[in-house]
Amino acid sequence: MQIKAVETKKDLKRFISFPRQVYRGDPCWVSPLLSEVEFVLNPKKNPFWEHAQQRLFLAARDGKIIGRIAGIIDRTHIDLHHEPVGFFGFFEAFNDYEVAEMLLSRVREWLREKGMKAMRGPICPSTNEECGILIAGFDSPPFIMMYHNPPYYPKFMDRFGLKKAIDWQAYLAPVPAEPPKEVITAAKFAHLKCPQARIRQINMKEFDEEAQKIREVYNSAWNKNWGFVPFTPAEMQSLANRLKPLAIPELTLFAEIEGKTVGILVCIPNFNLVLKHLNGRLFPFGFLKALYYGRKIDSFRLIIMGVKEEYRKMGLEALLYLEGLKAAHKLGYKWYESSLILEDNIATRKAAEAWGGKVHKTYRIYEMKI
Repeated sequence: MQIKAVETKKDLKRFISFPRQVYRGDPCWVSPLLSEVEFVLNPKKNPFWEHAQQRLFLAARDGKIIGRIAGIIDRTHIDLHHEPVGFFGFFEAFNDYEVAEMLLSRVREWLREKGMKAMRGPICPSTNEECGILIAGFDSPPFIMMYHNPPYYPKFMDRFGLKKAIDWQAYLAPVPAEPPKEVITAAKFAHLKCPQARIRQINMKEFDEEAQKIREVYNSAWNKNWGFVPFTPAEMQSLANRLKPLAIPELTLFAEIEGKTVGILVCIPNFNLVLKHLNGRLFPFGFLKALYYGRKIDSFRLIIMGVKEEYRKMGLEALLYLEGLKAAHKLGYKWYESSLILEDNIATRKAAEAWGGKVHKTYRIYEMKI
């Protein structure tokens, strides 16, 4: 067996396409668009790499690819958290611990060479995108921009000596015909507490400006969360442009006080219900399937809901949530997932549970000293 660095376009193509082999026959796996994975990994296109570096590795036996992994160093994370930690991500392997061990060992070695003192992951490529290994909830496909993996991956991590850093929860809830009484009561409180607050949907004609308002609230509201790394303007614009075709204006909401954006709610349709029919490609015929299956999407993912710290305890979250629920029901959605929610974010977890959500998937970030 050989571990080799990705050096050529052919290597990169094999790196990107390898998961298809691992998940062949797995009804819960959904292939991402291969062009999307290529974009995420491309230092010339993805602005994340303006402050980060990567090294991609492939495991091969007799010329056949049997595993992959990436080493990632994010200078912004290091500077912000004052810890020399590097990351592993994009890990995939067959059920062979020897392969996993060699891949993880190679990334650990690379991170040591770069002066890192700890290894954490999987992060693909940051906590602002896909991260974590699924440790519970293997019986259903993931929602859009969420991860799925075989049950043996957590065993590989444990055996290698990686320890739990933190868990993330994904809550599944039905879209009710009538909002829960708790939400209505909290929203009424918000109107009394802050009568000047208003909720509006995104203005698609000013999409770029709206994206930066989302960035400003996100960077402010999430800055004390575990593993937080702020979006740069370029990163937010890039992500917004990628998600724009999926945008649901009625479910992209802004809480404003005297014209100032202080809270946001962002949902996207569960496009995985379409992607599972596309085999990773929109062309030549995938876009026709997308048009057909896109009309059948009955669920969405709530990816961002937050309020700036100084405007919390006013009930603004309830106002956002109430308007979101009413819009979701009107649009015909049946289910939604709230994710990812940190296990130590007790307030958000209690709200998700009070509003009908139940944990249906758990993801884990691992770490070890190196």
